[in-house]
Amino acid sequence: MATYRIRVRSVLHTAVLFSALTTPVLASGALTVIYDSGETTPLAPFLSVFDEEPAQKDGSQANPGLPNLGAADPERLLPIRSPGLTPGRVEPRDINRPFARPFFLIGADGLSREWFATHRDRLAEIGAVGMLVEAQTLDDLRAIAAIAHGLPILPASASDIAEALGLSHYPVLITKDGIEQ
Repeated sequence: MATYRIRVRSVLHTAVLFSALTTPVLASGALTVIYDSGETTPLAPFLSVFDEEPAQKDGSQANPGLPNLGAADPERLLPIRSPGLTPGRVEPRDINRPFARPFFLIGADGLSREWFATHRDRLAEIGAVGMLVEAQTLDDLRAIAAIAHGLPILPASASDIAEALGLSHYPVLITKDGIEQ
């Protein structure tokens, strides 16, 4: 009886392994074009940001001691702007939105830096994620990163979020229960 169970399991394992190995072969096939406007653009020019050694106009390598970060280069993110949002006072209010995680909006201005430094420990305690919605220079990014001290901050425009929540100012903390400053 024990030998029979081992053989059945062995056969099942072999069948699962075989199906896993053959599925990609069976699933591969010609792609079907659903719509082509005739205005397609080659992908190659967009991939050039990932080149390892960009050349200067004079033929020399840019920043020979520094790795090329391509699209991840912080300078490519700047300036960060969120039209419709400015630093200012935000009145607390209740909201009933199903946010999975608390998040906050800040800029690189003095008011945001002061607010962030004051509330950083609480933001970390509740697991909040930050959005840097306004920054002009690398120094702005460095200053916010220094205050964050490991707290996740995403540089991005928050105009759509602000509009959806009826916000016109930052810094602000947004949770599933409310908006506060």
